Amino acid sequence: MKPFVQIATRPEDDVALTEREAVLAFTGLGEDDLIWARLDRDPFPVEDLEDISGIILCGSPFTVSEPEESKPEAEKRAEKEIFRVLDQVIAQDIPFLGACYGIGTLGTHQGALIDRTYGEPLGAVEVTLTAAGLEDPLVKEAGLPTTFTGLVGHKEAVHTLPSFATVLASGATAPVQMFRVGTRQYATQFHPELDIPSIIERARAYRDHGYFSPDEMEDIFTALQRETADEPPKLLRAFATLFAR
Repeated sequence: MKPFVQIATRPEDDVALTEREAVLAFTGLGEDDLIWARLDRDPFPVEDLEDISGIILCGSPFTVSEPEESKPEAEKRAEKEIFRVLDQVIAQDIPFLGACYGIGTLGTHQGALIDRTYGEPLGAVEVTLTAAGLEDPLVKEAGLPTTFTGLVGHKEAVHTLPSFATVLASGATAPVQMFRVGTRQYATQFHPELDIPSIIERARAYRDHGYFSPDEMEDIFTALQRETADEPPKLLRAFATLFAR
């Protein structure tokens, strides 16, 4: 099997490592089957995308919609490299699944308006598949129910999509929770790479990044621990299964 690539843009080594472990666990891939590309510090490691099965882009403290002059150099470098890779992804029809930061990068690359209108604080939200989502091959492979719980925490979101994009899932506070462009390029607003324990761990690492009020952190964690969000990670296993080649 040709390997998949996991794009990471988290500067914190400990957070990046736990993210890596989660993607390996949820996809079911082995270490040798998932190339780790930390684009906040290094170039994309694959020259010819025909040598890989697909790409998974995880969440990030970076946001595409903030002014260019306020972005640190690592963010500018990562964003430029992601857009370069997405040029090839679209041109060569390479399978792509982006989570949270992935919806901002794929959306921006494809002409969507990404802004802070539909940001959501850290928490669990109800996600509902659209009619197109119910018929989508990846969603069907994952066996997602019509309505499920997704884990979110984001400052920016899709405001409007280009006409050629297909909305696969929506939510009450963020109308675009998942979309597809092309035949197999996907992005989700919710986090398929996180479960309840891991989003709590992630939130502790980013307690001062503006995703929630630090004074409310423990109350938010208590509420999260009452939730069940075991459906979204099935997308990662389905992506690895459906597009392995």
